[in-house]
Amino acid sequence: MSVFVKQIATDLLTADFHYDLPPECIASAPTAARDESRLLVMRRAGETPNDHAHFRDIGGYLPPRSLLVVNDTRVIAARLRGRKSTGGGFELLLTRKISDESPPAADCQGDIFEETWEALGRSLGNVALGATLEVGELRATLVERGAEGRVTVRLRGRGAPTLVGLLEAVGEVPLPPYIETARREAGAAAPAVDDRIRYQTVYADAPGAVAAPTAGLHFTPALLERLSAAGHELARVTLHVGPGTFRPVKTPDARAHEMDEERYAIPEATAVAIARARAEGRPVIAVGTTVVRTLEASAREHGVVRAGEGATRLFILPGDPFAVVDGLITNFHLPESTLLMLVCAFAGTPRVLATYREAVARGYRFYSYGDAMLILPGQA
Repeated sequence: MSVFVKQIATDLLTADFHYDLPPECIASAPTAARDESRLLVMRRAGETPNDHAHFRDIGGYLPPRSLLVVNDTRVIAARLRGRKSTGGGFELLLTRKISDESPPAADCQGDIFEETWEALGRSLGNVALGATLEVGELRATLVERGAEGRVTVRLRGRGAPTLVGLLEAVGEVPLPPYIETARREAGAAAPAVDDRIRYQTVYADAPGAVAAPTAGLHFTPALLERLSAAGHELARVTLHVGPGTFRPVKTPDARAHEMDEERYAIPEATAVAIARARAEGRPVIAVGTTVVRTLEASAREHGVVRAGEGATRLFILPGDPFAVVDGLITNFHLPESTLLMLVCAFAGTPRVLATYREAVARGYRFYSYGDAMLILPGQA
């Protein structure tokens, strides 16, 4: 029998992953320096008390010669706001590229590129299929409507050679809704933040995400250099985080929730590094839940982590095995979210929820711009 057979408890209620979080614990802005964020260190097994430090101290807690695997996806300025011909505002959040092609010569009108994307639309009203919406030099033709605001649009641009380049001029960083809410409530007291820099990891390289792999936001180039000098190894994967990361679990039974599909890529060098670390008995530390899902999805499909591209809807729940990942760096996640469920699967629901309550009591900052946890393998 495969080691990947699910071992789910009879009852797995969404409500079992709830915890109380005061609104003031939600971080609306990052710390002044990335590695100044706090770090809660817990062990995956045993009853050892949690440690409390700062992220810059993480090297003192990592097992010797750890392999850190990061997600190098780059967040694109995927939120588009504009005005319809009727004068009302509209919003599009680009979520996934379907195809790209050259504009037809007969009607290109100077367009440089044409791409078809899935998007989430807001305030589109009675905009007809075939109608074109404009945001600066970007034109979006409505091709198809789906459920829950999902639409397909054909994008053409005139002001830059690529869509990503044009989005930098006309689009906005798609911050999580809880950050926008917290800033609105703070009003003038909300700190000024350059989200185009801070809502991006320092190693972001492959454009395509609409949300940051937030566990990596705490690293600085200097910290990465110190970790390398100490003998730790860095490897990369790419998973373009989609809007499903914000989608709440609405089913009473968590197992009935379906994840959105997300694309990933694993370089040959990363597959080799993981195989070497496993053979040498060195721990694989995932920097973020997106890395966990990427590596575990590949292992479930191929038996080992294999280089190449793929797509996953993997929803990791308590009772599921972990074939690759030994340790985890992650932020503090929303109550009853798929991300919290993954962390509970990794380190045990009672222990994780108790640690979250401890973090609340100690004033840790939660969610994307908040503080971090390091979950160490075994009882190290």
